[in-house]
Amino acid sequence: MPENNDKDIRIGVFICHCGSNIAGYLDMEALTDYTETLPHVAFVQRNLYSCSESGINDIKKGIKEHHLNKVVVASCTPRTHEPLFRCSCEEAGLNPYLFEMVNIRDQCSWVHMQQQQDATIKAQDLIRMGVAKAALLEPQEPIISDVQARALIIGGGLSGITAAIALADRNYEVVLVEKADKMGGMLNQLYQLAPMMVDACTFIEEKIQEVTRHPNITVFENSQVTAVKGFIGKYEVDVETESGTKNIDIGVIIVATGARILVPEGLHGYDGQRVITQLELEKLLKDGLDPSIKNVVMIQCVGGRNDERPYCSRVCCKTAVKNAILIKEQRPDAKIAVLYRDMQMFGVKNEEMFRTSKAKGVRYMHYDPDRPPEVASDHVRVYHSLLGRELKPPADLVVLSTPMVSNEDAGTVSQLLRVPIDENGFFLEGHVKLKPLDFATDGIYLCGSARFPSNIRGAVSQGLGAAARASIPLSKGSVVVDPIISVLADEDACRGCGLCVALCPYGALEIQHTEKGRKVHVINVACKGCGVCAATCYQHALSINSFTDQQIEAQINAFLEVG
Repeated sequence: MPENNDKDIRIGVFICHCGSNIAGYLDMEALTDYTETLPHVAFVQRNLYSCSESGINDIKKGIKEHHLNKVVVASCTPRTHEPLFRCSCEEAGLNPYLFEMVNIRDQCSWVHMQQQQDATIKAQDLIRMGVAKAALLEPQEPIISDVQARALIIGGGLSGITAAIALADRNYEVVLVEKADKMGGMLNQLYQLAPMMVDACTFIEEKIQEVTRHPNITVFENSQVTAVKGFIGKYEVDVETESGTKNIDIGVIIVATGARILVPEGLHGYDGQRVITQLELEKLLKDGLDPSIKNVVMIQCVGGRNDERPYCSRVCCKTAVKNAILIKEQRPDAKIAVLYRDMQMFGVKNEEMFRTSKAKGVRYMHYDPDRPPEVASDHVRVYHSLLGRELKPPADLVVLSTPMVSNEDAGTVSQLLRVPIDENGFFLEGHVKLKPLDFATDGIYLCGSARFPSNIRGAVSQGLGAAARASIPLSKGSVVVDPIISVLADEDACRGCGLCVALCPYGALEIQHTEKGRKVHVINVACKGCGVCAATCYQHALSINSFTDQQIEAQINAFLEVG
């Protein structure tokens, strides 16, 4: 191909100002003049914003008018903009994988704002390395794989139910697996939902009936997923049910396993009778409060926002306010004190509910976490940090607001699906802003409190969002996978040791028996091109498309200005 002939290589370099993010800290004229001297560079242009419509048009125009067959864009992070620039190259008639992106913002101008000369030199180094690699790029073809039009949802709480109905209404088959004997999750234990103040059981029962009656949804209760093999579009899933194990072909998977409420063993004298949790209070409110209960004290942030669990569960304050109002409705003469660190209400309607509770006579007392409340036999001692003195509100009943924590089986599900969990045991999304409902592994999505403690509104919106994301490959019937993957470049060198198979985080490698003996085989649709296998292979049998040893060596040599 012409690209492999040094004389025919024509590289175009487009340098982005990124407004003032780059141009405000680098000498752009010096950078442009230097880039024009690099080998194989046929055209250099600066753009105010390369990702803008005018910037994209300049790239397309440059490719056509200057007969460019390789393109380098020096700008910001490839994580957000590389797909855009690849598409631009393709629209101009150039193979999108003959494109290289150089980050001179995040890794250069932003970290060397006070060192313009040194930052400019570093940018020159980065561009020189990018050009050296671009000269060796080869065209690649995308990988296309069919998708089984069936979704698996693990977890039958509100978020999972919402996702199931949304997908089923779009005429996709849905398999919903719930480990409990009834769908609905934690809502089955709640009394009323705030701020709407609707009956929780009635609300979730309507959703359950909608799932049960839907012709496109198959529900397995008292069941669990025991094995998952394959990749996006072609998962093979084993579901252990009461009637035996069922093997089901699945196209996409949604994790909606939810969370659980922390049981505060050993905290504030918790005994489940006089000292209870907010969840246990819900049951008392359902059954009707004991007439003898006239003084209630609620303590916020019990077991949360500490070294062990540094996060805010986001629902505890709202739950306490809601339950305080419900107590007042059942016992108007009851005295209620809420001991808090910070009241986090999250939303206008919740703030209105907060003000309503104060109007009904609920008292709020601030405490310092360094001097936590102490539960006594008939009262609670608390140092009111704003008043600067100790108070002793009477307490017939003490209610502890404890955080949501990850389910105990989160680690097992994580290993089955090969998806990560964070330091708190919740599932970790691909990117908090760019892929908040996707895992890094294609074809697997998440929603609700499996991701992080979520309220009703959040559970519903995330369930709909995960369903929308999952419906993309389902509706297309096939997926296009980036070809920047691992390849067996030297079959004779492969010893079939299986070390790469054991280390692959995506299950994209397997050992096959061939005429030449045991050899590794790459499942191209599953591979993410992370490079672990190629770095591990002591025989150098594996390589990564667009990150070959020769290309990396060319970058290193360019940095050292040798060769």
